[in-house]
Amino acid sequence: MINGFVQLSLTPILIGTLAACACALPGNFLVLRRQSLIGDAISHVALPGIVVAFLLTGTLAAWPMLLGAAASAIIAVGLIELIRRLGRIEPGAAMGVVFTTLFALGVLLIEQSDTSNVHLDVEHVLYGNLESLIWLRGTSWASLADPVALASLPPQLGRLALVLLAMVVFTVVLWKELVIGTFDAAFAASIGARPALSGFGLVVMVAVAAVAAFDAVGSIIVIAMFICPPAAARMMTDRIGPQVGWSLVFATISAILGYVLAGYGPLWLGGQHSVSAAGMIALVSGVILGLAALFGPRRRGTRQQA
Repeated sequence: MINGFVQLSLTPILIGTLAACACALPGNFLVLRRQSLIGDAISHVALPGIVVAFLLTGTLAAWPMLLGAAASAIIAVGLIELIRRLGRIEPGAAMGVVFTTLFALGVLLIEQSDTSNVHLDVEHVLYGNLESLIWLRGTSWASLADPVALASLPPQLGRLALVLLAMVVFTVVLWKELVIGTFDAAFAASIGARPALSGFGLVVMVAVAAVAAFDAVGSIIVIAMFICPPAAARMMTDRIGPQVGWSLVFATISAILGYVLAGYGPLWLGGQHSVSAAGMIALVSGVILGLAALFGPRRRGTRQQA
């Protein structure tokens, strides 16, 4: 059973944890800036770019996917501005139209394209494919010291580790600019902290995290990783440093507990089949957020003051 865990469960849990933490880090600033839906919007807009990049290159490698997602984001911004000016409607309505239209276009492109040789279909797009990211040559814990076995690790593991490292470096290097720009953009500009530049960098990093997490949790459920752990952490403290720490703890718990419950929970209840790991991770994230909203110390303080 232990060897089976290494082969079938170790890498999906690690990949899920890395994806959750990589999304939770920038998610803290999205929540505090009241821009939570940016993560959702980017995940929707990125889909047609990812599909077109695959159709042009025939590969799901990281760089074509990122370039495709970036091109989609630029087109989306142009369309939003065009619709807003020509239709004279509010920006929120223009964004809603563009995001849903581009996402629908991505789904139609997938259905009409030959993607049978890769994990790129509508179900993969919606729910991810975490369960398939197993380590076939990881026959035991000793495989962790075997160079041949390590060479066969799922590429998503190394990719997400690099993305998480980039998120940590981005957060540490631009910590002052991000924090001041989050709470007082005018003051940040007055002291030369360049809030617009740090805000643009934050959106770029959100896009990178959304694309990197695509294989694990899809383009829909990834929004739970951006929002739920940081929002739950917000209920635990009023200080941003500890909030970031809490969000990483909640993200890790969600990924590990969600994967275990998805794989073994139905069997414990007498069922015959497991359920979607990405869906269960999102559900556990939501439950943690609900518990934090009910019992978190920051929430209790707000009630007492009211």
